[in-house]
Amino acid sequence: MCADSRLQRGAVAERLAAEFLQARGLEVLARNLRCRAGELDLVCLHEAVLVIVEVRQRGCTDFGGAAGSVTPRKQRKIIRAARFFLQQKPRWRARAIRFDVLALEGIPAGEHRMVWIRDAFRAA
Repeated sequence: MCADSRLQRGAVAERLAAEFLQARGLEVLARNLRCRAGELDLVCLHEAVLVIVEVRQRGCTDFGGAAGSVTPRKQRKIIRAARFFLQQKPRWRARAIRFDVLALEGIPAGEHRMVWIRDAFRAA
């Protein structure tokens, strides 16, 4: 599989995820935040809660599908990146924080379904 096509599918999946969440009342504050600690796909605000959303896309549901690909190791990386984000953006520190996963199963430009897992994991 070509890395470019994989990156393109990932970008489309993140755009679809942002639209999906906005339609459900979340405000997207930032996308694709990269730092030395890792990457945050989407940072959103849902009422008074800061929501860090990991977007995962898989063409099929083998091996746990998209949601199953958010391993404990990946969760730790997301939590580290979120801590770095909060260090850089002190105005968000007082908010409650939630880690969600939005799993897109299928082809983003074709037939697919989205599964939104709220509070998918927690920081220790």
